Amino acid sequence: MNSLSGTFVDTSQLEAGQFGRGERRPLQIVLVLFLCGTLIFAVLAFGAVDDRSTFAFESATAALFLVWTAKQIVRGQLELSRNPLYRPASVFFAIIAAQLVFHRSAYWYVTKHEALQYVSYGIVFVVAAECVVQEKARRTFALVMGTFGAVYALFALIQQLRPNGKIFWVHSPKLAGAMIYGSYVNSNHYAGLMEMLVPIPLVLSMGHLLKGGQRILAGLSAALMASTIFLSLSRGGMIALSLEIVLFAALTLPKRQSPRAVAGIMTMSVLVLAILLLLGKGQVLGRLGDLSPGIRLDITKDCLRMFTRHPILGWGLGTFPTVYPGYRSFYTNLFVNEAHNDYAQLLVETGLLGFGLMLWFLVRLYQSGLPTSRRWEFKWDGALSLAALLGCTGLLFHSFVDFNLQIPANAALFYVLCALAASELPASSSRSRLSALQQPAET
Repeated sequence: MNSLSGTFVDTSQLEAGQFGRGERRPLQIVLVLFLCGTLIFAVLAFGAVDDRSTFAFESATAALFLVWTAKQIVRGQLELSRNPLYRPASVFFAIIAAQLVFHRSAYWYVTKHEALQYVSYGIVFVVAAECVVQEKARRTFALVMGTFGAVYALFALIQQLRPNGKIFWVHSPKLAGAMIYGSYVNSNHYAGLMEMLVPIPLVLSMGHLLKGGQRILAGLSAALMASTIFLSLSRGGMIALSLEIVLFAALTLPKRQSPRAVAGIMTMSVLVLAILLLLGKGQVLGRLGDLSPGIRLDITKDCLRMFTRHPILGWGLGTFPTVYPGYRSFYTNLFVNEAHNDYAQLLVETGLLGFGLMLWFLVRLYQSGLPTSRRWEFKWDGALSLAALLGCTGLLFHSFVDFNLQIPANAALFYVLCALAASELPASSSRSRLSALQQPAET
């Protein structure tokens, strides 16, 4: 005779994520909104690259950490989840600490300053991994950041059509000859931001999480955001976005629901092309035809020479602009402040140890994110995981020819997306518990 054993459990609560760690709490949504607000502020504060905006961004992340810690103490939840990215990230922090403690930095003060920025990245990374895990929290994050991306892209487009050489029409950048786009003094960094945000409305417009009119609005938002990447004339951004679309098609078209994805991708491509024809004035195609690497390849070669002098721990985090003049192999009257290749700069500043940890981090990111992204059409966790993976992939490709990860606003968003893609999701454990409770026991 078969019978059910154990205590009766409300299955609706399990499905809603109200069992144990997944219990719904208003403070959880407040933290999600606080996280989104911090990321948005960093973008609007010129990417948080100057001293005042950097300090404000770090202060906001410190406040975010205090609120999250207070919530954990009050709820009695002092343990962290088992996010697979915590280990490589923790060891990387240990390497930075070793550079400071043992004075293995060519410019100790700069390394200390950069380390504080990485503490801020670590805070938003942990808060995202711990708080943006439930369906409601993921839905809130996706809708807030997707809406911001569309509104911000519209602002950037209007500013481009009505320029006066100032950001927000009032702020004059200190950098001479700045390629202003949006709130960035470098259009490549605007493109890097959009590469990470475009996949959110793109994925939502192809799935079943939104209603018909909402899907159309999401698709139009994705088309607008994608168009501004091309209009910013960032070659790396154009190619990275194209890679994201190809990757999205490769991951989704083999499924049964492929007609929707095919129609959506074709529609978005037509909309982007229409906007470019109306506003591009031939500049985009001319920019695409000019793919000369310029001095970037020379800088990368110089970076390899620098690496051979300090191959294990590197020269110290943030010390590239200090050390590079002694290794520059070409003449220029410009100050080379970054390597224009995030991988080469990481190798120079943190050596083989830091570079190896980066590879470990990325392997674990895709190992954890891809399985969750398979249910992108019907689940918010899958949709946001897929969008996060696409955005991270685009920026990682762009990082071969630019330095988006040296811009605090872009780096913070990148690490948040990594955390979301690889997070431990309570819904899965809830389903496992429900299955176990429904197992018949022999008596």
